[in-house]
Amino acid sequence: MSKKPASTKKAAAKPKAENTEAPAAAAAPKKVVKKSSHVKKPVNKNRTVRKLYVKGVVLGFRRSQATQYPGTVLLKLEGVSSKEETPFYLGKRVAFVYRASRRIDGSNVRVIWGRITRPHGNNGAVRAKFSPNLPPKTFGASVRVFLYPSSI
Repeated sequence: MSKKPASTKKAAAKPKAENTEAPAAAAAPKKVVKKSSHVKKPVNKNRTVRKLYVKGVVLGFRRSQATQYPGTVLLKLEGVSSKEETPFYLGKRVAFVYRASRRIDGSNVRVIWGRITRPHGNNGAVRAKFSPNLPPKTFGASVRVFLYPSSI
């Protein structure tokens, strides 16, 4: 296989025109700007972000030496380290959020809701009841303790 020279007769026969450049505006395609019906509001930088929930960790079911009570779950809340700090959280709603493999109504995120019922021990743990009961694979998982309903 032999290589052909880079210049061919057709390319050599065509003379180049020197000052026949088209104006830059005509050569470039015009951009179409869509007018949005949504107008952005100015951002208030002085606004404070309000927290909707506090993180917690599932410790396990309430239990005795030989018996587990799966209807009641023990939770450790972030920032709560004594029994005196727990009354604020009593009655608050708790959500265990997880992802499932099957999509329902366009989402595979599911939630099991519960409620904090009473303190447990002296180190800030609380008891919560969920409906339906939490499965044992949630032990060690995080939950969201929502700051409503508020009693203050």
